[in-house]
Amino acid sequence: MKQFPEVFTVEELREWEKEPPLHLAVLGDPVAHSASPQMHMAALKEYSMPFVYGRILVKPHELPEAVALLRKTSFIGVNLTIPHKTAVLPLLDSIADHARCMGAVNTLKFPAGKTEGFNTDGPGLARAVAEAFGVPLGKLRVMIVGAGGGAGRAIALQCAMEGCPSIMLINRTRSKAHELAEDIRRLPGAKSRAIRVEVPEQAEIGDYSAATELILQCSSLGMKEGDPSPLPREFLHGGQLVYDTIYSRRTRLISEASAAGAQTADGRAMLLHQGALAFEIWFGKPAPVEAMRAALQ
Repeated sequence: MKQFPEVFTVEELREWEKEPPLHLAVLGDPVAHSASPQMHMAALKEYSMPFVYGRILVKPHELPEAVALLRKTSFIGVNLTIPHKTAVLPLLDSIADHARCMGAVNTLKFPAGKTEGFNTDGPGLARAVAEAFGVPLGKLRVMIVGAGGGAGRAIALQCAMEGCPSIMLINRTRSKAHELAEDIRRLPGAKSRAIRVEVPEQAEIGDYSAATELILQCSSLGMKEGDPSPLPREFLHGGQLVYDTIYSRRTRLISEASAAGAQTADGRAMLLHQGALAFEIWFGKPAPVEAMRAALQ
């Protein structure tokens, strides 16, 4: 098989015209850490599809150009990671209802020169939590750390749709958490499900964490060596479930939660399930989940 760079750039993308070396890709900044290529290449191999999935480094200011260039080629679709999940919205021709509700997109499809947006983060997280901890997401009282970003927003709204009895939103910019809380309260059926949505003050987080069954870490904190935990060690205890959406390294949160006796899981299962859902959007076929899982090991 022809060898390609680990990461392509928008400068290279400008030269691809109608026949690019890739057919699918993940776009992000950073993106070199992404395990999506190995997972999706395994899925393509399972179906004997002659396509190639890669990584493209796209800086925030390059996103409009990158999307415009990709839809002019034979590209099938892309996944989006930090920081593009909300910034891409004005660039789309159509947005699936679920993604519109989430206010974020992590999957694009390019049919006939158009750009369609979808969000598989929320459903992928729901499947991952049930798989990791043996409990449906909707049964748990949750605290979402990093609720202001695209993934955090999608996950918070998914928690509400699943019927979580209480949702605590923690974000560095509290105004974004308050806006998200109002969006959750406006969801159809939210009142009938009696969802309790809180944005605690900094001094109250410890009290809320004591009553939390599931902590969902959705920020980028932990991706770099030396990053601190987003929660103090004393907020973690046995009996909690702690899910960190980061999968590229063992984060300090996961280490400290494990030491405190909590059950923990990293973001690989979420990556797997959101990727499987993206595969089904692109090809209309059941994703070969076990082949994709094996590739992520």
